[in-house]
Amino acid sequence: MKKFVFGSIDKMTSLLRRLYLSQASAIIIVGLLILTNNIDPGLSKQDAIGKIDKMLQQDRDPNRPKTTAEWQQQARETKGNLGEKLERIGEQSADAIKEFGSMYPEVAKNSAGELKKDLSK
Repeated sequence: MKKFVFGSIDKMTSLLRRLYLSQASAIIIVGLLILTNNIDPGLSKQDAIGKIDKMLQQDRDPNRPKTTAEWQQQARETKGNLGEKLERIGEQSADAIKEFGSMYPEVAKNSAGELKKDLSK
């Protein structure tokens, strides 16, 4: 009986130690991520929104739905018409692949430039 009680106590304390260790490591990782990110305090909210809009290029194809409401409206329009729904999915998938393909070289070039800068430091 004593072995069972003391064994249970030992298991609980080791579990608490592991939880404490995992919490501490999570805090350290989050702290490092925050400290190593390049944060620009001069960037206003509107500037940030403008940069994000440019990155997303939301005005590229006005026919593609952008909000949840637009997606739901499109789903209601094609309800029961599997052929039209599959056709739209195919068109949108093709557009998304073209868009990704056009962005990839630019992203790769920017990443390579940043990598060269980091390596030269």
